[in-house]
Amino acid sequence: MPARTLLTAGITGVGMSFPERRLTNAELETMVDTKDDWIVERTGIRERRLVERGVGASFHGAKAAEQALEHAGLKATDIDLIIVPTVTPDMLFPATACLIQHMIGADKAWGYDMEAACSGFVFALQNARAQVESGFARRVLVIGTEVMSAITDYTDRNTCILFGDGAGAVVVEAVDPARVGIIDAILRVDGSGADLLKMDGGGSRMPPTAESVAAKAHYIFQEGREVYKFAVKGMANITAEIVQKNGFTGPDVDLFVPHQANLRIIEAAQRRVGLEDRQVGITIDRFGNTTSASIPSCLRVALEEGRLQEGSLVVATSFGAGFTWGSVLLRWNAPL
Repeated sequence: MPARTLLTAGITGVGMSFPERRLTNAELETMVDTKDDWIVERTGIRERRLVERGVGASFHGAKAAEQALEHAGLKATDIDLIIVPTVTPDMLFPATACLIQHMIGADKAWGYDMEAACSGFVFALQNARAQVESGFARRVLVIGTEVMSAITDYTDRNTCILFGDGAGAVVVEAVDPARVGIIDAILRVDGSGADLLKMDGGGSRMPPTAESVAAKAHYIFQEGREVYKFAVKGMANITAEIVQKNGFTGPDVDLFVPHQANLRIIEAAQRRVGLEDRQVGITIDRFGNTTSASIPSCLRVALEEGRLQEGSLVVATSFGAGFTWGSVLLRWNAPL
């Protein structure tokens, strides 16, 4: 048999989509016992976007995918695989990937949803990389899309200040190995933290009932302080690990794209690696925590702001329920 050609996967397109509706801290002050300066000081969030009632994750996911395809110079029919990391699918089944496939006309693609909470995009990106580098798929869409407002209790001041809706997407395909592409990924889970950040209702253990709805079991629950401690340690350590493992130091990093959960967590990871503010992508102030959408949309914002150049060294790191956490190291290959 002839020797198999080794492929290198990279990101060649990126897109995002957000609803127009803004929920500001000032508006939240009228809804729960909170203050704008308290929210900004502890989280860095000033506003977040919300969809209209009845709009599912597929809507903005499809729009983000179309922008990513346009950026990559591709058509939907060029896509072989669609991976949708999300904790807020349109419905339990069919998969949101199937809905988006139909919406954008990607009639040659297969696909599936992935659930790794806020780490979903990083986990899915590594899945896409593996599919491309194995030769099984040529071009993959990874679409992080969330309607977090659908599972947020707007009478709970501890969670309603944090989350927003939106989508981000990337195209992953084979690139010239000389341009490097995705270099490495480190992914981890620790199920001992499962009860600290969760949604009890809706699964097989607690299907919807009048009692579960009344108990607000279908909303996000988190032990904020405990999650914060795990997230600070997890994100900081894994970011430092992937940079050092691959022979780099803080000054070598052109852009650090952290999951946008809390500005204080981001700053802790930044200090751990020795990064300056100019090296860090921040969008939490305008979008809040959009779970799987936060990293790809932050990449799109960085692109529009001119912060990405050909060959830029990028580190993307996440932490989420499960607990799940991970980091991906790559060279930027998409058009500027």
